[in-house]
Amino acid sequence: MTMPLDILLLNANTNRAMTDRMVGAARALHPHVRGTNVARGAAYISDEASAEVAATATFRFAQSLTAATRPDVLVISCFGDPGLWKVRGLLPCPVVGMAEASCHAACQTGRRFAIVTGGAAWGPMLQRFVADLGLGSRLSGVHTLELTGDRIAADRASARAQIGRTVDDAVAGGADTVILGGAGLIGFAQELQDGTPVPLLDSLTCAVTQA
Repeated sequence: MTMPLDILLLNANTNRAMTDRMVGAARALHPHVRGTNVARGAAYISDEASAEVAATATFRFAQSLTAATRPDVLVISCFGDPGLWKVRGLLPCPVVGMAEASCHAACQTGRRFAIVTGGAAWGPMLQRFVADLGLGSRLSGVHTLELTGDRIAADRASARAQIGRTVDDAVAGGADTVILGGAGLIGFAQELQDGTPVPLLDSLTCAVTQA
């Protein structure tokens, strides 16, 4: 009898409520998903300093895994994928990053993709990330909201119109596929798709589907 795939979502921040929300959404795609947080770091990753702390915490979590606790697939469920390369080099199991999975899915969907996410500091960080993937020529732009992802998640109804406008800006800028990146934007791709002329990709869906 084949055992079901064990997928572990590792949230690289310390916000347990956000982790629980991601697990709930991911289980609609795969029933055997569990989630956890890193032991230390920021409640929300909003700049390069907190991203570096998250990368270190993610690597230390990976080091703590044993043969008994190691999942079949580890998903770094923080857009920007802190620690992805080092963790992937350490663990024998597949390691999936939300941002990396989304960018590859976008390239399989269209010619030019954009990223919409919360928090202005993520703009240059994600530009560099996409360039490091070798996909810079496929990126039409990173469009950030003034609201950070945690504030979006806390008041989804108020954020919805701003996200919709930002998606429209991304399409006007030449994107034929738009990634809605980050845990705070989970679910908005489906909510906004009917009013958008190009495919919208949910970053968590991309990661769990790839896993």
